[in-house]
Amino acid sequence: MKKLIPTICFCLLFSFAVKSQTGKVFDNLKLTSKILKSERSFSIYLPPDYESSKRDYPVLYLLHGAGDDHTGWVQFGEVLHITDKAIKAGKATPMIIVMPDANTGKRGYFNTEDWRYEDFFFEELMPYVEKKYRIKGEKRYRAISGLSMGGGGTFMYALHKPELFSSACPLSASVGMLPKDTVKIKDFAESEKKSVAEMRKYFKRHSAISLLDSIPVEDIKSVRWYIDCGDDDFLFEGNSLVHISMMKKKIPHEYRVRDGAHNWTYWRESLPEVLKFVSAAFHQH
Repeated sequence: MKKLIPTICFCLLFSFAVKSQTGKVFDNLKLTSKILKSERSFSIYLPPDYESSKRDYPVLYLLHGAGDDHTGWVQFGEVLHITDKAIKAGKATPMIIVMPDANTGKRGYFNTEDWRYEDFFFEELMPYVEKKYRIKGEKRYRAISGLSMGGGGTFMYALHKPELFSSACPLSASVGMLPKDTVKIKDFAESEKKSVAEMRKYFKRHSAISLLDSIPVEDIKSVRWYIDCGDDDFLFEGNSLVHISMMKKKIPHEYRVRDGAHNWTYWRESLPEVLKFVSAAFHQH
């Protein structure tokens, strides 16, 4: 019995050490962008066993909203606490979470003449982090999510490049121009000093509803969709119209409407469900 005591104590200590492990967040990382001609910041979450293992991990790109930056999900979204809790409970698989900054210099996830952020995301940020960190660089193990402006980025990136993402989870998303707003294109063109044709082309590329009509349905179906928007959110109409469009096209998707508005209280409750949803894709596909 005396010989067993040290062994039992060691096992208990080892078990406690494993259970007490936490992930890590680095919230002021940098890379130099030739496309944006600036140094870009990003945050990253590494799962609890990242340093003790040698394996590669799936990745979730998590986009912030307008007015925040790469630290939004860290500071207000409590990504470290929520993800650690989901992993420890077995509701999410260990994953790496990348949170880029789309608020410095100019704001937005889309390409314009002098702000090619979408090109930066796919041509510089994604290759950089997937090489630097032990990330599985396959569609099956890559997901994207985001809130508000970042929800719009989630829709656009997954629809522009469905071959790259297994799951997309737009939250309280800005879905782009709605059908009723097309009458305003001339006004937009005048304010932006563009032609009506140029503005129509831009809005078509950055409207979830327009893209659902122009992209092959099978490509859209290759992505697992989780759409979530509060019943008191001012962006509720656009999200509901996307849901209706997907229903008509028989595109499988999860659509959630919960009690809540356009705020961090709502999104902190959304994140555990996002982690669970993308983890299912990482396991099943």
